[in-house]
Amino acid sequence: MKFANETLFLVFSLLLSGLFISAIPYFRKRKLSNFNNIWLLALGLNIFAFLCFASASTISPFLLTIANSSFVAGYFFLGLFARAINQRPTQFLSRLSPLLFIVFACVFEYIRQSSTFQVRVFFVVSTLIVCLVWILTELYSARKNKPHIQLDFLMFTTFAELLLGVIRLWLVLSNTSIVNINLYEEPFLSSLVRWLAVSFTVLSYVSILGFWAEVLSQENSKNIEDNIRIKSLLKEREALIANLLKANKTAATGALSASIAHELNQPLGASSINIQFLRRKLEGGLLNLEIGKEVLDALESDNKRVATIVRSLRSIFTEHESNLEEYDLADLIANVLEIVKPELKAKRIQMQLSIDKGLLVKISSNEIEQVILNLLNNAIQSLEGANSSLRSIVIVVKADGDSVLLSIRDTGVGVPVEFKQNLFELLSTTKQTGMGLGLWLCKHIVTRYKGSIWHEDVEGGGAQFHFRLPKAS
Repeated sequence: MKFANETLFLVFSLLLSGLFISAIPYFRKRKLSNFNNIWLLALGLNIFAFLCFASASTISPFLLTIANSSFVAGYFFLGLFARAINQRPTQFLSRLSPLLFIVFACVFEYIRQSSTFQVRVFFVVSTLIVCLVWILTELYSARKNKPHIQLDFLMFTTFAELLLGVIRLWLVLSNTSIVNINLYEEPFLSSLVRWLAVSFTVLSYVSILGFWAEVLSQENSKNIEDNIRIKSLLKEREALIANLLKANKTAATGALSASIAHELNQPLGASSINIQFLRRKLEGGLLNLEIGKEVLDALESDNKRVATIVRSLRSIFTEHESNLEEYDLADLIANVLEIVKPELKAKRIQMQLSIDKGLLVKISSNEIEQVILNLLNNAIQSLEGANSSLRSIVIVVKADGDSVLLSIRDTGVGVPVEFKQNLFELLSTTKQTGMGLGLWLCKHIVTRYKGSIWHEDVEGGGAQFHFRLPKAS
């Protein structure tokens, strides 16, 4: 039947085009690796070669040169694909490939115009056999390193193509009556062998697609396992941070316990004295309205003082869910100052405030109060080592665009140069004692609220810490 060969070439090009299209979804989901590009290029060259074979008899015999060159090029890139699977370098051969194809095309075109069908078949099939042997060698090495069912099948189809190529070569060379014919007039038996070889070419690409699908499946399984492991590590990280927060709170509580106890003893002691005084007046019948009111006012004042200190402590050191609410930074600073006030008095540290009220931030109050407390504690401890008679801490709160900026400046010894670079890193500390958690936790808390924290030196000595938080919308 006329055009039977052309029709079969067209059918095989359509089959390979279907494989090419079915491979596209695999590569939309991930970045193409080197050997993905290579085997897809090989498949595209084979599709183009079959289309040229299908149209050469009706358009131009020169298409046979393009078709054979593309067909051989496809096998060359399959060899590069097998080499890439084997984790061997392919860059040099890839760069050399255009020159090789041009040389092959020039030689084939010369043979096509000046020699016989047998010589053309010998040249093309011999080149394909060399490529197939190369592919088998690379696949065998890859299989030894990592056994794979799809690679086994690919080795089988490649070996079948090699065997059929040798048979076709023998059939064509042994038949002396087919000297002056072309591809479309080849005898039935050698033509049948050729189509069997082309069928195994299609099966080779099927096996490659199966190999790649299996690789992607294994990678997806590994990614799922990695995701589970990462989630587990993140949970452990959050638990560790929670424990560090508790440890930091415990350390802060221990550092302040003496001064807090002293501060609580003052109103409690005064209350005890007033109660005893009130009892004596009652027992002696000397209590009048004016004295009773004066004593009750004093007791109420002392009670409020104690309640304020306890409330401030509870807001920072008790554990509760981090429900985000809008708070005025001025109120949070007032809570913290109630805690550190006795220590400031005992160490004769002056406190200067420049706080704009009404600047709201959406936060968990106990966490930001802990940040403020950490920075104040650092400033107080820095002032302990200062020689200056003037010990002062300045707190400034102001609007800064869409953010609220809080600054704490002291006149202490400042931060040593060797610690500045890693100041906010975990386990980095400038103190003789301590675990190096404070500033790291400050940064962790502030950045969690999409804020930032940084340090600056103060001219004349001292340090200044700033942190910025977004305004509540």
